[in-house]
Amino acid sequence: MNVEIWSDIACPWCYVGKRRFEAALGRFEHRDAVDVVWRSFELDPAALPVREGDRAEHLADKYGTTLERARQMQDRMTEVAAGEGLDFRFDLSRSANMLDAHRLIHLAKSHGLQDELEERLFRAHLSEGEVLSDHETLIRLAAQVSVDEDEVRETLATDRFEADVREDERTAAALGIDAVPFFVVDRSRGAAGAQPPEVLLDLLRQGWSARNPLAVVTEAPACGPDGC
Repeated sequence: MNVEIWSDIACPWCYVGKRRFEAALGRFEHRDAVDVVWRSFELDPAALPVREGDRAEHLADKYGTTLERARQMQDRMTEVAAGEGLDFRFDLSRSANMLDAHRLIHLAKSHGLQDELEERLFRAHLSEGEVLSDHETLIRLAAQVSVDEDEVRETLATDRFEADVREDERTAAALGIDAVPFFVVDRSRGAAGAQPPEVLLDLLRQGWSARNPLAVVTEAPACGPDGC
């Protein structure tokens, strides 16, 4: 059974969704027969290489709210993440253009290391304050999960895998996906947002036994182009 997960490294709900999906998959009776593929979705394709300034201030500007309210939103997100065993550090996290990170996730897929790099990049961005538009940073992080350094350098020096990123995004649009995370089972059933493990487990079980047109099971918190 094939599970495709559309996500963006910039999306905190996507990291929470990853943990919840892992919990669901661990309880799924046929987990050894599940092939998980991470698909690219850029929340802000036009993002600058790196955006300077306080992240909470940017959040307040985006939503037209106060800085205090923006910090409360971050605190709540941090609490949710902690409940999944994640340590979000919005005081360190720096927004950046994620295209190169997505391209490397496709490179990692060609070596069977996609999930490992997805995990490493999420942690680097949301917990460690790494700038994921910086090539030397990406090379170092990819090497930590055994992606060949020379191939990473070659990929970053060209537009390799950019077409794959764009194809993922076109497919998302065709499926009506406009926010992430989004989980799709065999292109027949889907779930939008960082669903609880119980909902994702049910999705896996439904997908195992049925092949129907894509239908969103339910919705949960997610990140869209206008923010989280």
